[in-house]
Amino acid sequence: MTPAEYVQLKAFARIDGALTALLWIVSFGCFIGGLVSPMLTLVGVAVGLASLFFVSKRIRLFRDRVLDGIISRWRAWGYTVYVFFYASLLLALAQYAYFAYLDQGFLVHSMEQVLGMEESKATLEAYGMTQVMSESLAQLGQMRPIDLAVNTLTSNIMLGFVIGVPIALLVRKAPNKRNK
Repeated sequence: MTPAEYVQLKAFARIDGALTALLWIVSFGCFIGGLVSPMLTLVGVAVGLASLFFVSKRIRLFRDRVLDGIISRWRAWGYTVYVFFYASLLLALAQYAYFAYLDQGFLVHSMEQVLGMEESKATLEAYGMTQVMSESLAQLGQMRPIDLAVNTLTSNIMLGFVIGVPIALLVRKAPNKRNK
């Protein structure tokens, strides 16, 4: 890959990363809204999963429109990693803004309510997880907004490295050997 091709790959990945981030932000918003309306949780999960197909579609478009229909698995993997990197940065910024200025303890309070329900208590007791969940919830309540955002940032970047492999294998396309 030449330096110009590398710059081009990163430029297209930034655009696709921004579009993917929009999907992830909608998914995050649905997760938060799902604490009040459970149907939104399903919508959030669906949007999150759809983002994987969206990334695959965008890489195919990049391959077909920019690279004349040919992309190696390594270039496709690198493209995916960059898309996830840029999307993760934007999602982390959005989550930081949410937790710093909007949440005001809503997430922890909502989770406490869910865990306080009789069904949840019975399930946690059956699995011996009551103490662990209480401690985890207390730690979540003490985390700063930047900690939450950085945790999501690193998790999503690592997800990009891992999920990039199957996506790259699906979208790669070698040159036709008959035309050589």
